[in-house]
Amino acid sequence: MAQKSRIAVTPGDGIGPEVVAEAVRCLETLRARHNLALEWTRFPWPSHAWHEEHGESMPEDALDQLKAFDAILLGALGDPGPLDDPQRYLLPDSISLAPLLDMRKGFDQWVCERPARLLPGARQYLADKRAKDIDMLVIRENSEGEYVSQGGRLRKGTPDEVATQMEVFTRRATDRIIRYGFEQARQRAGERSQQDRPRQFRTLDGRTCNSQVCLVTKRNALRYWGDMYSEAFEQISREYPDVATHHELVDAACMKFVQSPWAFDVVVASNLHGDILTDLAAVLSGGMGVAPSCNLNPTDPDMPSMFEPTHGSAPDIAGQGLADPTAMLFTTARMLDWLGRRDPAVDAAGKALFEAVAADLAENAGAQRGTREIGDAICRRLA
Repeated sequence: MAQKSRIAVTPGDGIGPEVVAEAVRCLETLRARHNLALEWTRFPWPSHAWHEEHGESMPEDALDQLKAFDAILLGALGDPGPLDDPQRYLLPDSISLAPLLDMRKGFDQWVCERPARLLPGARQYLADKRAKDIDMLVIRENSEGEYVSQGGRLRKGTPDEVATQMEVFTRRATDRIIRYGFEQARQRAGERSQQDRPRQFRTLDGRTCNSQVCLVTKRNALRYWGDMYSEAFEQISREYPDVATHHELVDAACMKFVQSPWAFDVVVASNLHGDILTDLAAVLSGGMGVAPSCNLNPTDPDMPSMFEPTHGSAPDIAGQGLADPTAMLFTTARMLDWLGRRDPAVDAAGKALFEAVAADLAENAGAQRGTREIGDAICRRLA
């Protein structure tokens, strides 16, 4: 019998509990249908509610508790809503979102992986007909860079206040994220070949390749880490002659994401640049409501990876049963794909969930449905 996979379910704030409830229902259906070796435990933290009661977003030993699991399924963190309640318990983002950084750093989830593919039924925001071919994977360095929380505020609250925010980049982290990007490019090319939907990209010397990696920096202004990224990219690319390469400055990348997003395959960026680019890519591929996100540790099997939708806690609709769980369900499918590396049955269940959500999206394009209604429809497909 396959080794059991354990999932920590952390619904969080706002619409988080609503969309996570539908994900758990789908997991229950899949577990019963495929006889999966899966179990999960729900935690009331991190959340505003936990902070209101205990004065902290999660217990001091939260990471120790979560380390016992193979994956973390997170709903959303932030303003819990509803917005029409002026007395709601509200925390600044620096506090409410801090558990995200704590988990990413504590479990060395050094890859943030966000696919952006325009599926049938998803809203196409770009008028250009070629936008239907958007299919990119944005890989964000998730362990250091601009989000290391190094710095401080001097003479706070005075006219002479000084704030410092340091960026930290290491060659080790640079090499591993770039090499991971090339490996994913090769894997994506292989999957496209099997699905008979090949793509072609031109190299700088005029050759044609089936995959591509684009490195994003701001090396013209941030020269030290930008040059290190560029040098590492050039060296590692020699190990992958079958993968086309190019480089974009982050401002140019933003423009080209809008002008010609179909020209990108795999994009590798720093923590901050990747954070911004992935949100833009999510909108181009249908909006935050359909965009999954993964925080992965590919090198240490003893550390849990974390899976969360790209969207936030949507306090404007919290508690009304209006939230679309599609992004949460696509995220859950990717979690099952990840856990399926050691269990083919779980891998098959992940593919079944993705196909069910994609089919539901295509069949009900633009329809206004409630959270539970969408969950019911997908559970019926799975059963």
